[in-house]
Amino acid sequence: MEAYQQIIEIIALSMGLAWASGINLYLALLVLGFLSNTGNIVLPSELQIVADPLVMVAAGFMYFVEFFADKMPGVDTGWDALHTFIRPFAGAILAAGAVGEVGMAAQVAAAIVGGGIAAGAHAVKAGSRVIINTSPEPVSNWGASIGEDLLVLGGLWSALHHPALFLVLLAAFIVLMIWLLPRLWRLIKLIFVRVRRYFSGGSRQDLYGNADEPLFLIKPAPKDPER
Repeated sequence: MEAYQQIIEIIALSMGLAWASGINLYLALLVLGFLSNTGNIVLPSELQIVADPLVMVAAGFMYFVEFFADKMPGVDTGWDALHTFIRPFAGAILAAGAVGEVGMAAQVAAAIVGGGIAAGAHAVKAGSRVIINTSPEPVSNWGASIGEDLLVLGGLWSALHHPALFLVLLAAFIVLMIWLLPRLWRLIKLIFVRVRRYFSGGSRQDLYGNADEPLFLIKPAPKDPER
């Protein structure tokens, strides 16, 4: 029973770090380093480097930058685009490091699954931000950014203290992600169609429709039969 519990804890830590990396990599690194330095957790040897003061300073600086970039409409989307390869790659490394003492096969498997989960979490975050940016006010960006940070903190806490519960919630997130991503993609394509129409000589009505209505709630404009 104890061995089974240990396996659950390792999987939860591995996948929790991958998932958190897809949303906010630098906050995940800071939390991991802080918990290790304060003696709240004992990290596997492959992950102990994140508790090094130099690594924590670098992660803290990047989190400081992301804290503001993530709350500026448009800038947040550019920041997410820049991290399209960074977050999934880092998530795969952290997932592999969390099971490093189990064996090489477990490391490779964790890297594959962890990289996929990190990529999916990043896609949901980045896609949602593109939709949110169609809203004319910045409050939604601030709310989304703060909510994501709290989600990362809560997710890592549950992965460390209630690993079985976290894995159930992670499975629910994966199901939601599979359902949500195609719909996000369709909305994003609609946004780019409207933006292209606007910059091709269209009016503000072509871009926003009703100025008080967020773009993602607007139905596609009917095609002109003469075109």
